Parts: sequence; C-alpha cells; structure tokens
Amino acid sequence: MAGIQREIKNDLKNKGGKILFPEDYLHLGSPEAVHMALSRLTKEKELVRLAKGIYLRQEIDPEIGPLLPSIEEIAEAIAEKEHVIIRPTGSYAMNKLGISTQIPMKVVFLTDGQSRSIKIGRGRLTFKRVRPKLLGAKNNLVYLAIQALDELGKQDDATKEITFEKIRNALEHVPKKEIIDDAKFAPQRVTRLLYYLASVTN
Repeated sequence: MAGIQREIKNDLKNKGGKILFPEDYLHLGSPEAVHMALSRLTKEKELVRLAKGIYLRQEIDPEIGPLLPSIEEIAEAIAEKEHVIIRPTGSYAMNKLGISTQIPMKVVFLTDGQSRSIKIGRGRLTFKRVRPKLLGAKNNLVYLAIQALDELGKQDDATKEITFEKIRNALEHVPKKEIIDDAKFAPQRVTRLLYYLASVTN
C-alpha cells in the first residue's frame, strides 16, 4: 500500500491542475489499493477529491490562491477517459453561445456514452445519452444554435424574439452552406428555423 501511494505521489509532482482518476493507476495494484492510496493522498492535501472517483492535483496561483477546474473541464476529462463524445445542451449551450451570461449550477451534456449524473461541489454534471445523429453537427456555433433554438419553446413570446435575434447574430458570419449542412442534425422544428437563418446570413 505504501509503495503504491509513494509511486502515485511521485507521479503527481509535474501534474499541477490535472484531473485524475483511479483508473490512471490500476497498473500499480488492485482497485482497492489504488482507491486507498488516493484517499490517503487526499487526506494529506496532495489531492482534492472533486467527486466520487474524480481527483485533482490542484494548482496554487500566488495571487488568486487554489484553482479549480470548470465543470466543462471536468466533463471533458471524463469524456477523454471514456472515449466518448460530449456536447453542451440547454442553458449551458446558450451561455456558450453568448445568449445568456448565467452559468447554471446544473450542467447537462449530450453524449454517445452512458447516461449518469455526478454531484460536483454545489453543482451537478449530467450526461444524457442520445442518438449519435444529435451530436453530428460539425460547426460548433451551429450546434450551439441548434440547442438554443430547441430551448425557445420554454420561453415567453417576448423572450423568444430577443433570443432568436441573438442566435441570428451569433450565426451572422457562419457560411450558409455550413448552417444548411448541419441543419439535418437538428430536430425537424429547429431545421426549419436554421434554413431561415441561413437565408438571412451574410
């Protein structure tokens, strides 16, 4: 046990800011032994436990202090580990598109991996499995616009108009062909809106 803990500690020396998982160290011993070693390193302040099975080798900024990754960075680290695709949806997609300035506490990503929900601090990270088609848009701005347009049904008429104009502005410099090509990956009601937006872009 002490040997595994020592080897992990040595490995951590040059990994400031890196998100880590027990699976990264299974070559050193059994899952139980690795979990125990990570738990002990957390107690020694060598690691920060972000959530069950997710750890951070924290960086300390001399002016700001301890740094924590964004929920998107955590999601991307999980996706990389599991070799799956993830893409933002809902209010977080609208934030990424610049329509909303609020960063939600509950962030949802669409994925071709398994569905699950992870509590991280005061927030929650959710992966929602969907058909691969819904993840197929190649232009990231068009993908975010698809998600934002899908949210319009939850808004009142006045807000819808404002949101739609912001989406139009976000797509203003996206080539028409890219909007039309990616429209086929959207729900039908959103596809019609994208065709309209493609017709009014520069």
